[in-house]
Amino acid sequence: MATQISSKVQVPIILVNFKTYAEGTGKKALELAKICEKVGKETDVSVGVAPQLPDISLVANAVSIPVFSQHIDPISYGSFTGHVLPEAVKAAGAVGTLINHSERRLKLADIDAIVSRTQEIGLVSVVCSNNMDVSAAVAGLRPDMVAVEPPELIGTGIPVSKAKPEVVSGTVEAVRRVNPDVIVLCGAGITRGEDVAAALRLGTKGVLVASGIVKAKDPYSVLLEFADAMSKV
Repeated sequence: MATQISSKVQVPIILVNFKTYAEGTGKKALELAKICEKVGKETDVSVGVAPQLPDISLVANAVSIPVFSQHIDPISYGSFTGHVLPEAVKAAGAVGTLINHSERRLKLADIDAIVSRTQEIGLVSVVCSNNMDVSAAVAGLRPDMVAVEPPELIGTGIPVSKAKPEVVSGTVEAVRRVNPDVIVLCGAGITRGEDVAAALRLGTKGVLVASGIVKAKDPYSVLLEFADAMSKV
């Protein structure tokens, strides 16, 4: 059963992180986002995308699915050259943001400040974590979602839902104890529909994926498999 997080975001969700892959940059980011939109419409499964910062506006102006920033900084308007202003990504069309991805680690105090900023301006927050303890600590900051991703499995093709199912189920339980309103997603190594189904059976409300879709020879077919698996759980 779908749950509305904001006017444009609902779960269960397949959130595709484009990272800085060549296959998800510039015009290719737009092409990939349109594929994600097509699958979402065909299957009635929520699919979101997180393109690189310079591509947010390009993508958001072309598709109706939710667009996330890959990062924002805990700043407001002012003298912060080189930083990522939350209001700027929202103005570009982002409806949410990733926070603390394993490739962009932050201190807990910064995560707290960023989550507070997302709440101030109405961005959906997806905080990435690497284990149960960090997930529980992050849940206390009241983000919208926590995405658990053991870093050693990211990009390996070995899904955390199979290699370390206890991490996923344990994270769901730990987060619920701290704040039952926080939604848990699962990432790392998601490459097949059965990985998505396994993640949902372990109690999550979606997956955060990257190379399994972005670098696939046929992103449409893989994403369709993911969506079909999600719709059957």
